[in-house]
Amino acid sequence: MMFQPITEDLLDVTLDILNSNSQYNTLENGNPLRTIEDVRNEFLNQETESYLILLENKYIGIIDFLKNNPNDDCPWIGLLMIHGEFHSKGYGKIAYNLFEEKLIEQNFKKVRIGILKDNTIAKKYWISLGFKFYANKHWQDKAIECFEKQLF
Repeated sequence: MMFQPITEDLLDVTLDILNSNSQYNTLENGNPLRTIEDVRNEFLNQETESYLILLENKYIGIIDFLKNNPNDDCPWIGLLMIHGEFHSKGYGKIAYNLFEEKLIEQNFKKVRIGILKDNTIAKKYWISLGFKFYANKHWQDKAIECFEKQLF
């Protein structure tokens, strides 16, 4: 498994992965489908590092990462999403663990994530990876539960 930076020529692939997760899209913005412009704005920016997750020459997911959130001076995972076709195969866990190794190599001591309050599947997933709840917050008028994991 590898991480490949998202570029303009990979936006269609990124859109396909996002739109294979219509339940999440509906939770996040009330619309089951995203547009290419949504993808461009979210993943081609100067603030975050955005990667496609590549497994055996297939793009199976996305990970978006903010090295330093100016609100708390902490690194944040903005999104880890596996294509709907590849759910429940353990790929999300493998991808996160590989990404965590990269964070440790870069001397990050902890990482945070915000989970939409109603996204019970994601909460269960992140808790299973060792993340611990630390606060309730709001993001874009949505209730968010914040979790963090100490890396070392």
